[in-house]
Amino acid sequence: MKSKISFMKKIGHLFKVAAVYFFTAIFASQCFAQSSANSTANIDKRSQQYMEMLNGVFDFVQRNYVDEVDPQVLYTGALKGMLSALNDPYTVYLDNSTFRSLNDTTKGKFGGVGLSISKPFESTPEKPAYVEVASPVEDTPGFRAGIQAGDLIISANGTDTSTITMDEVLDILRGPVGEKVELIIRRGKNIEFPVTLKRAMIEVPTVKYGTIKEVQKAGTVGYVRIIEFTPQTAERVQQALDSFAKEKISALIIDLRNNPGGLITSVVEVADKFIDKGPIVSTKSRLSFENSVYTASPRKTTFKSKVPIVVLINRGSASASEILSGALKDNHLAYLVGQRTYGKGSVQQVLPLSSTEGLKITMARYYTPSDTNIDKIGIPPDREVLFPEFGETGDKQYTELMKSGEIEKYVEQNHAGHDMTEAQIAAYAEKLHQKYDAIDLPTLRKLVRNEANRTKGAMLYDLDWDIQLVAALDILSTSRAEFDALVKNTKTLKELQEEAALKEGVAAVEKK
Repeated sequence: MKSKISFMKKIGHLFKVAAVYFFTAIFASQCFAQSSANSTANIDKRSQQYMEMLNGVFDFVQRNYVDEVDPQVLYTGALKGMLSALNDPYTVYLDNSTFRSLNDTTKGKFGGVGLSISKPFESTPEKPAYVEVASPVEDTPGFRAGIQAGDLIISANGTDTSTITMDEVLDILRGPVGEKVELIIRRGKNIEFPVTLKRAMIEVPTVKYGTIKEVQKAGTVGYVRIIEFTPQTAERVQQALDSFAKEKISALIIDLRNNPGGLITSVVEVADKFIDKGPIVSTKSRLSFENSVYTASPRKTTFKSKVPIVVLINRGSASASEILSGALKDNHLAYLVGQRTYGKGSVQQVLPLSSTEGLKITMARYYTPSDTNIDKIGIPPDREVLFPEFGETGDKQYTELMKSGEIEKYVEQNHAGHDMTEAQIAAYAEKLHQKYDAIDLPTLRKLVRNEANRTKGAMLYDLDWDIQLVAALDILSTSRAEFDALVKNTKTLKELQEEAALKEGVAAVEKK
């Protein structure tokens, strides 16, 4: 008994030394800057007890497990388990490969397939933890292959993605340029098809723009697609606005579809170009230094033409793109068209633990100007416009078409080396429609057009297929007075959430 007591006392002592070192390393970061005395005072007895028990188990397993154990394996497992217990998909341990990938993305270049992805922590037989595509990066192998936001990657190079970690998925998707990656994609409930991608040098894009002229009596409409919010985004958006000023646009469309987010400082700079006063976004946390209010400044407002603005959103619009759309909506400066957004209302910071690993941790939640958090809720459009679903027969036909490689073969055999005209695209789509009659013609034309333009890069817009963009132009073709009344009568996000809560309350009372 005495030897066991002595052993546990030794463990406790070892733990205290390790704990002091570990927490000193973490809290040395600016993100956690506070005095050592305050940190010690805030750790209660229960925390100390749990930490001693954790360290005791760590030491005991390392000394007594049947096989010799690398302490790094236990350390990594403990960190992953601790952070996953928070049930927050955005608070994660970053191992060497993930940390490297994050650095690659920050630098703006990396070898990969061009897919922004997420993965649930828990996997069950009823709901396997497959990788979900948040959005494809434009003009990349994943984008050109037609992979869409919401698609599931159920297999990567023959490995079931529900059985491996996010780190392992990234190791498959990213790597040497030119190597092939074999994926199985699931779309909706019933569509499954294989996709072969060849890794390319991915340069994270940020903004594309141009004009749409004389469509549906809307005049000359400025069109700017913000692909991601990086340090360069505000400058690129300003270039677009300067170009639009020269062309004297009569309306503006801001396309945030499939924009996964980015830097909060970047989206604030962009929003400030349109909003001349009041809050753009605020962050709230239990840590006082994380509480911030980003306020618009009149001298930074560069878009002063006051033309009608429509913002396009969909389920791939997340985080910073939701900040911009929410700020414009709450300030009654724009009309939102499309689909409910993803619903990521939290702010993360990356904390390096060493030169090769770190933590990404949620530090705060952000709130729109009407003081509303949209986490796990998203932002609903003012006018919902959804792409048509195929139905069971259409799903089967789409799967068959994608598996067959029919379109790729036709384009290669008949149009290799020269452009395929719209008339030729339409004619071949009509021919396909005879066989795949449950798939609508615009979708078939889109698939053919994507393949025909595979080597030329993505079109700026596609009015033949893009019913959400067409709906935006339709709204902008109304009179200025009608549009202003439309925007003025929209509800803020706070009003919408209060309305939804009231309905839920009424429904609960009626059930009783």
